[in-house]
Amino acid sequence: MSTWHVILLGLLEGLTEFLPVSSTGHLLLAGYFLGFNSPGKTFEVLIQLGSILAILTVYSAKLLNLLKNFMADARTRHFVLGILIAFLPAAVIGASAHKYIKEYLFESPTLVCITLVVGGIVLLAVDKMRLQSRYHDAMDFPLPLAFVVGVAQCLAMIPGVSRSGASIVGALLLGADKRSATEFSFFLAMPTMAGAFAYDLYKNYAGLTFHDVESIALGFVVAFFAAVVVVRYLLDFVSNHGFAPFAWWRILVGGMGLGAIFVLG
Repeated sequence: MSTWHVILLGLLEGLTEFLPVSSTGHLLLAGYFLGFNSPGKTFEVLIQLGSILAILTVYSAKLLNLLKNFMADARTRHFVLGILIAFLPAAVIGASAHKYIKEYLFESPTLVCITLVVGGIVLLAVDKMRLQSRYHDAMDFPLPLAFVVGVAQCLAMIPGVSRSGASIVGALLLGADKRSATEFSFFLAMPTMAGAFAYDLYKNYAGLTFHDVESIALGFVVAFFAAVVVVRYLLDFVSNHGFAPFAWWRILVGGMGLGAIFVLG
């Protein structure tokens, strides 16, 4: 795998991980058309560590505040419990279906393109709905809402669906506003992505070569810096512009991918 391939895929990971466009879908399509195929799709999963550290860096002050107030503040404990409850469905389903997801779903670029397009249409529809917002702070999400958002997030195990997109749409339909839904998705990403990283590393570390580790390290660094930019500015962008730009991007990428697959076979 060439250096520019690694840099390109690292940029894609960092720029798309927290957008509702499916970072995994973009990485799989890019790898397919570039002729890159990592063993077990390990590279695509492990460079997510860069995005994890990016969000930990940007939200470090808030995370420290949550840690400091955890014992004394009931609202803080409620929020942390909500994140853990939302994480559980992905932990259970991800571990039990890991082999099937990696061996079958990750190997179908046509499926990725279709889910990108369908997800874009869903995102457009939800963005145009006049939904009544009852929750304006992610800290105040009820626990049943958090659980349903976690279940919705599991749809992203189908590549192209988008983890952030599924969790955001779930929260919006249950009464969250766009900003709080997006912020809850950020916090839910921390245990979800860390768990996926740790489990995939555990399953595949024995097959990694020194060259694989070098590529993953470079992809991680590039993904980190790209993700920092996205996390810093995404909440304000979503508050002002909604999700329509991301929906149209999904439809464009998925449509172009389907066209290329049809032409190239």
